[in-house]
Amino acid sequence: MKDLTVILKNQPGALADMGEVLGKMGINMEGICGFPLKNEGIIHILVEDETTARWALENEGFEVRAVREVLVLDIGNIAGKPGTGGKMARKIGKAGINIDLVYLAENNRIVLGVDNIVKARTALEKD
Repeated sequence: MKDLTVILKNQPGALADMGEVLGKMGINMEGICGFPLKNEGIIHILVEDETTARWALENEGFEVRAVREVLVLDIGNIAGKPGTGGKMARKIGKAGINIDLVYLAENNRIVLGVDNIVKARTALEKD
């Protein structure tokens, strides 16, 4: 799974335009988060096929600023349990790994942008 950082105009309909472009190509946004920054909307989307998603978006004039591999974890067994997110983040932090992106995705998954995916997975596997 890949996270794409897409830059939108911070105006009504921009997110809909992006979603429609991806939908026409049969690309599902499995996770999404976004926030405004000055006159832009910074959007992160989780997709299975980043090559097609990037092509479709750029072909329609959208700026894809970055594509990166992210850690996608099933949290169905811990979702809604107070403190479990903090414990997970603490394990990653104790291993010296920085989390610089976090959002939820469909099917009880969490998306983490970390500076070392292999070390983050290893840290989470420890009791």
